[in-house]
Amino acid sequence: MCFHFQQTKSIAEIQQRFQVVGEGNGGIFNGFQHPQTPVITNLSPQRLQNFSWGIIPHWSRDHKIRKYTLNAKLETINEKPSFRTAKRCLVLADGFFEWQWLDVKGKQKQKYLITNTAQEVFAFAGLWDEWVDQQSGELFYTYAIVTTEAQGIMREIHNTKLRMPFVLKPDEEKEWLQGGNVSPFTNFLAQPVQ
Repeated sequence: MCFHFQQTKSIAEIQQRFQVVGEGNGGIFNGFQHPQTPVITNLSPQRLQNFSWGIIPHWSRDHKIRKYTLNAKLETINEKPSFRTAKRCLVLADGFFEWQWLDVKGKQKQKYLITNTAQEVFAFAGLWDEWVDQQSGELFYTYAIVTTEAQGIMREIHNTKLRMPFVLKPDEEKEWLQGGNVSPFTNFLAQPVQ
């Protein structure tokens, strides 16, 4: 699954790469802190926005669900209530982190930074929703990262659950936003992190 990623490129690089306007946060993100990170939505494909990681479905009574909705399995997004009515987005990154188990029980692990081979900004397939806090009236925009079965080098690194984030091929990003079927990018570079 994907619970940690980074976006360290400049806003100008992102704006040029995706042909968007607007601002977005950079940094190293831990999903369990529900950070605001840069996304591009299907409803505003020319605009860079910051949404909170951990989707809160529009029907939810409170925000507690988001600790369970950081990721959405591609195979079940049309079945799970939290995701089946969500809209599509691109979640922007230039790397993500996974831990390889070095022993059967996972007591010894090796952390890896995974990037595309060009080490450029890319997009995860994402799902988003908006939720209104009934207590405060505040509107929240939230998202989940779509995951799929691990392929290529990711089968060796994420060797327990055999999952990986669904990284989009650049020429299929618009297709994802428009509701089309796409296949994941799999040409990754893995660097051990101490």
